[in-house]
Amino acid sequence: MTGAQLVVWFVVPEGIDDPSRVSGGNVFDRRVGSELRRLGWDVRTVEVDPAASSAADPFAAVPDGGLVLLDGLVAIGAPEAVEAAARRVSLVTLVHMVADAFPDADPRTVEGEGRALPHAQRVIATSAWVRDELVQRCLSSPERIVVATPGADAAATAEGTSTGGSLLCVGVVAPHKGQDTLIEALAGLASDPSWSCTIAGSVSSDRGFAERLETDAARAGLSERITWTGVLSPDDLDAAYARADVLVAPSRTESYGIAVGDALRRGIPVIATRVGGLPEAARPEDAAILVPPDDPKALGFALRRWIEDPGLRSRLSAAARRAAPHRASWRDTARTIDQTLAGLT
Repeated sequence: MTGAQLVVWFVVPEGIDDPSRVSGGNVFDRRVGSELRRLGWDVRTVEVDPAASSAADPFAAVPDGGLVLLDGLVAIGAPEAVEAAARRVSLVTLVHMVADAFPDADPRTVEGEGRALPHAQRVIATSAWVRDELVQRCLSSPERIVVATPGADAAATAEGTSTGGSLLCVGVVAPHKGQDTLIEALAGLASDPSWSCTIAGSVSSDRGFAERLETDAARAGLSERITWTGVLSPDDLDAAYARADVLVAPSRTESYGIAVGDALRRGIPVIATRVGGLPEAARPEDAAILVPPDDPKALGFALRRWIEDPGLRSRLSAAARRAAPHRASWRDTARTIDQTLAGLT
């Protein structure tokens, strides 16, 4: 980028730097904002509480003709403000997840999504699956959508263990992440002493769900074999990956799966559900086992295969290690967004 520094107003949910609110969307926004600055943009961040955004104008500080990169979570909470802003600013909306794809989505959220997204001049979709959902649900036309998948930082190859029994699941503990399916699957492996499982992620999003999982694990006799870490610091999360033999992603819905990319970047194979953008993230195919969502028997069978078959573990691990250096970085993600923004200046 040459000449005068270009300005983009980045409207994001409040607290994206709060370590207690770790989410894929917050990680994406934080990393993209940082990388855009490195690419030469003057990124002016505006934090908005999505729960209260309907009563405030997220674009009040943006001058007429300004360029706005808008997080979709803010957009769907403030459709009136989006409609008004689209008349005077260039609007690019960043969509992490299509609310209407959730079977139990709040009707008000779905309505806000339907009102806000069509006003964007460009839409950044965080996976090809998100793009396809946007088109299928008539939330955006294909020519306005650009796909920018999450990146992964370079990292040392995970050491793992000699037995393959160190299982890792990363993500907020909530129904859509499917940790209950994982607990039920592991209950079927209770007689096998070779495995342990670390579940890393916030337990405060849905405390009732998290407490039920701990109760279920205790009833199955798994309490001593499952570690609930809560939110980990970056260093502690790196250490958890370094100890892992395989990442398990049992989600019921997922737009992409940043944890899957982070694992594969470290040469860690993946067992994941075949849902949403997870198959897209879990590449190459020979480094992953994909199972149907919400199916503890299928997940348990995949885990048993992994634990009992050294040859399978060796093949998947080798494929993950070969592909690790070639995964896209966060700089690659930001370059795609950079080009999209520059096209509107």
